[in-house]
Amino acid sequence: MNKLGSFLKQGIAKIIARTTKRAIDRWSLNPVETQDRVFKSLLKSAQNTKFGQDHNFSAVNSHRDFVKNIPIRGYEEFSSYIELIKKGEKNILWKGLPVYFAITSGTTSGIKYIPITKESLPEHFNASKNAMLLYIDETGKTDFLSGKLIFLQGSPTLDTNGVIKTGRLSGISAHHVPKYLQSNRLPSWETNCIEDWETKVDKIIEETINEDMRIIGGIPSWVQMYFEKIQKQEGKKIGEVFKNFNLFIYGGVNYEPYKKKFIDLIGRKVDSIEFYPASEGFFAFQNNQSKKDLLLLLNSGIFYEFISVEDFNQNILKRITVKDVKLNTNYVLIISTNAGLWAYNTGDTIMFTELKPHKILVTGRVKHFISAFGEHVIVKDVENAINKTCLKQNILITEFTVAPEVNPTNELPYHEWFIEFSSDNVDLKTFSSTLDHAMQEENKYYLDLVQGKILQPLKIRVINKRGFNNYMSSQNKLGGQFKIPKLSNDRKIADELLSYIKI
Repeated sequence: MNKLGSFLKQGIAKIIARTTKRAIDRWSLNPVETQDRVFKSLLKSAQNTKFGQDHNFSAVNSHRDFVKNIPIRGYEEFSSYIELIKKGEKNILWKGLPVYFAITSGTTSGIKYIPITKESLPEHFNASKNAMLLYIDETGKTDFLSGKLIFLQGSPTLDTNGVIKTGRLSGISAHHVPKYLQSNRLPSWETNCIEDWETKVDKIIEETINEDMRIIGGIPSWVQMYFEKIQKQEGKKIGEVFKNFNLFIYGGVNYEPYKKKFIDLIGRKVDSIEFYPASEGFFAFQNNQSKKDLLLLLNSGIFYEFISVEDFNQNILKRITVKDVKLNTNYVLIISTNAGLWAYNTGDTIMFTELKPHKILVTGRVKHFISAFGEHVIVKDVENAINKTCLKQNILITEFTVAPEVNPTNELPYHEWFIEFSSDNVDLKTFSSTLDHAMQEENKYYLDLVQGKILQPLKIRVINKRGFNNYMSSQNKLGGQFKIPKLSNDRKIADELLSYIKI
């Protein structure tokens, strides 16, 4: 693109960004009214579907009616409806047929088929586009529009054997890249279709190494692998290889535990934008560079309900809306969407940091916790603790996960941390002590158990270099769409990781 064309493109982007910011302000500062409109629209649109008739949508006039008629469901409770859709039956969960099924792995149900409709599909792309536009409006930066961008993702190859095309969400997204980005986006279609992750990353490096990369995105652990391979190949920091790279976009996991390592790999700080996407919907994105919390998308075809984690764990399913949420309370996220999911338990937990606009932090997964002794440690606790410890000790890590050791021989139980360090010169005794102290600060129940001699301080198992990658490969889960849980309340992952411990 010539300089005049680039200048015009960036100028137009700033105008669109300002207009977008005003539109988002209108609905985000009127959360109750916005969600009420979404609620009524969803019910009206699905009133004549099989699900709508089965649950008497025509008689639902309030949230109280909705709670009475539509119980909370996980994927398994939707499976009979999904099976009808897979056979080609229309008007089951939503009008007509879905455009796609996004496939994702379930913990108890195997592969899940999440419907994506012609109404829900644009919301995924509008969210990412709007996040970029708000970034432009806030920072005034538009230079990235003139360079290349890449999102490390799964293969875009879709299964076309059934009535409805199926694939991973990232693969589906690759089929709908806006025209104005197609000439800037890498890698090539052929490279993106490579299934073997190691081979794919090598080919991506070959295609990007001499390009003017300005935006790089993906799950942090897999982008880290891409960066490490480049650094090993070129012998330079990423910021030297890609001199104009200044924006990292990510989602799926918390960036904080990886941030120090990224700064080291890049050689300087770069701006970042966090997305909160899922196959079930695009829920939130970061809209302020000075804050870590995310703007909850209340105007994107999703009606939200929340149950406090404390109630949920006692099987008290008291559902509230944005009208009644409180700050600093851990909630289970329940959604109803224009893809035909109704009172669907996402399994995610979130916490509100601000109201009007409603902003959140993702605190973990309902099933990802440790409470072998009543401590109920959540993902946010361990991520905050290890981030503080790494900063204090000036240590870089590659990956970690935590599990309880309930019945050790001749000693007190403990939390077992499996950590892959980036360097070999780690004083484990000091690191373990600092980390345990940080955990006690993050979780008062853990503090009480350690001080009460119910638990002994945590223990660290050092994982071999590339050990987590090798473990994920052994599980056939090596790739941009997979991530290792930070917490497990059982020993399944931990016991398998024992084979990758550094001796």
